[in-house]
Amino acid sequence: MAAYMKTDMPFFGVPAPLRWTVFRGMRRRFPIEGEKEYVEAVLALWARPHREEKYFAIELAKAHPEYITFVNVPLYRRLIVEGAWWDLVDDVAAHCIGTVLLHERHEMKPVLDQWVDDPDMWLRRSALIAHLRHKGRTDQDQLFDHCLRRAFEKEFFIRKAIGWALREYAKTAPEAVAEFLIAHRDQWAGLTYREASKHLDL
Repeated sequence: MAAYMKTDMPFFGVPAPLRWTVFRGMRRRFPIEGEKEYVEAVLALWARPHREEKYFAIELAKAHPEYITFVNVPLYRRLIVEGAWWDLVDDVAAHCIGTVLLHERHEMKPVLDQWVDDPDMWLRRSALIAHLRHKGRTDQDQLFDHCLRRAFEKEFFIRKAIGWALREYAKTAPEAVAEFLIAHRDQWAGLTYREASKHLDL
C-alpha cells in the first residue's frame, strides 16, 4: 500500500472493505456529541501515524454534514496542506470544501479565489476539485475562471484536476463546456483537454 501511494507513511495494511467495517463500529461506539468534539476527534485521528487512521479522520469529517460549515474551513485546510497527496486531499476538497462552497458560497467563494493562486499546489488543486459535485448548482463563471487561471501550469495534478472538474460539469452542461474548451483550445495541456472532452463530441 505504501509503495502504491509513494509514501513512507506506515500502513496497517487494512483493505478498504474492512476499513469500512471498523469505521462503522467506531462511530457506533464513539458517537460525536457536538461540534467541538467533532473537531477534536478529527484532529486526534489525524495526528495518528498510520495512513488508515488519517483516512478515518477524513471519513469522520465527511460523516457529519451538520458541522461541515465555513467555521471549520481552517480544519479542512489543515488536512489538505498536511495531507499533501491525492488520496487525502481529494476527499476533503470534494466533500468538505465543496459542501461549504455549495451552502455558504458568499463566504467560501473569495477563499477559493485565493486558494487557486496559492503557492501550495494542493490548495490550488482543492480550489478546482471543490466544484466537482455541484452539477446544476455549479458556479460556472468561477469554475471557468479557475480553470483558465491555472491553464498554464505544467504540474500533472493541476492539469488533471482542471480536466476532471470540466469533465464532471460537462455531464450537466455539455454545450457550455464544449464551447469553453474550444474557445481556449490553445491554452490547454493535452492531458487537460483529453480529460475534459472525454464524453464530448469534439
